[in-house]
Amino acid sequence: MRAIWKGAIAFGLVNVPVKVYSATEDHDIGLHQVHNADGGRIRYQRRCEVCGEIVDYSDIDKAYEEDGRTVILTKDELKSIPAESSHEIEVVQFVPSEQLDPIMFEKSYYLEPDSKSPKAYVLLRRALEDTDRVAVVQFALREKTRLGALRIRDDVLVLQSLLWADEVREAAFPALETTVRITAQEREMSAALVDSMAGDFEPGQFTDDYQVQLRKLIDAKIEQGESLDTEQTFGAEAAEAGSGEVIDLMEALKRSLEKKRGGGSADAAQADDAGKAPAKASRSAASGRSAASKGAGAKTTAARSTASKATASKATASKAPAKTAGKAAATEPAAKEPAKSRRKGA
Repeated sequence: MRAIWKGAIAFGLVNVPVKVYSATEDHDIGLHQVHNADGGRIRYQRRCEVCGEIVDYSDIDKAYEEDGRTVILTKDELKSIPAESSHEIEVVQFVPSEQLDPIMFEKSYYLEPDSKSPKAYVLLRRALEDTDRVAVVQFALREKTRLGALRIRDDVLVLQSLLWADEVREAAFPALETTVRITAQEREMSAALVDSMAGDFEPGQFTDDYQVQLRKLIDAKIEQGESLDTEQTFGAEAAEAGSGEVIDLMEALKRSLEKKRGGGSADAAQADDAGKAPAKASRSAASGRSAASKGAGAKTTAARSTASKATASKATASKAPAKTAGKAAATEPAAKEPAKSRRKGA
């Protein structure tokens, strides 16, 4: 067991340090909701109804609403309440155990001594045993001030949280107010029936039949192959939902470990091919740039040849038009520009 809380019992001037453990646990088989068409897990999101955004848990505060007005209470404001931050279990009264109505009992906790010497713990336990009484205490746990009863179970102090008086509802049923006549024979027969079913209560004799049958049903479906491989079936969906980074990381680590051990599986080979793909793409891109560069060089050579012919024509012709000379002059710088680019790329 793991302690859920630490504190101290204030027994007059005696301080008893203790660790608090949950004394009970739920034995129900955990079930979750899925889509009946494909078995996909149903997830719930904390979405703000005002802005429509999904809100992180760290950005959520508590609030009280009344008559159309909402009062927001921050975490720091709630922690500032003295009763909530107290780690003291204060003994306020010792009462006979029969005065505590079982309807008031809520949840039970084991208390373990949390000091080098358990003397103070044993002293309080002996006091309860000798007086045959229960200690009524007040304490704060999980953001609530609580009422509790301190008693003994198998030499261990047990703290049972109690409902407050105004939390127990009154049973007022009109049907019970009518007068009902029961004969002496009916009472005798009912008493005889009780005697025939009388016995000592042994909790271990009773089982939760529903949970037993549910477990058998689950095991039978697994044996018949009626189950889904959650990791393979929902891996892609989880990745799209935003959790794929974790799955991909775990898979990459697994494949890397297999490769180091020389286990070279087909999956690892596929992973290697996937890793080589970017390199191939880079080489293809480089080849494309090289081909483009060569094409530009060819165009430059052709342009220079044209310019040379234009110049020769200008020298031999008796009347060269001004427009032809201007065109040749404009062609020369344009032809040289790709060559400069090629030299820079080289």
